[in-house]
Amino acid sequence: MKIRWGKLGGQLGIGYILAGLALIFLGWNGAASYDRAESQLPYVISGGVGGLALVVVGVGLLIVQAQRANRASTEANIAELREAVDRLAQAGTSAPRVSGGAGDVIVVASPSSYHRAGCHLIEGRTGLTPIPLPDAEARGLEACRICEPS
Repeated sequence: MKIRWGKLGGQLGIGYILAGLALIFLGWNGAASYDRAESQLPYVISGGVGGLALVVVGVGLLIVQAQRANRASTEANIAELREAVDRLAQAGTSAPRVSGGAGDVIVVASPSSYHRAGCHLIEGRTGLTPIPLPDAEARGLEACRICEPS
């Protein structure tokens, strides 16, 4: 039998709660067999207080186990988000960069406009075609208002 340490806290918590409830029942059953309060007191103390203590410890174990599971889930989600952000950051830095000799080469970002290679509006886009400035103007493309490639 393989012990699953990750679930052991919850299983022990349930076990303590059941044992505590059993002790409370035994204390009540023992106290119910006597008529006088002086005779019932040892059963109430040993069964009732001891059982109550076990129930409280069991509930504490269940709460701790639930918090550990929530923390592990949150850490896994954060790691997944971190990986996604890293992938996006790498994709943003691998965008095509065009460095022309005399500034005559630019990048077409859409069918209706053209941009400089370093324009932040086209960062992260793929499939952009570098073309000379006269060709962009000949196609009737408008210059970007942000980077002003003309």
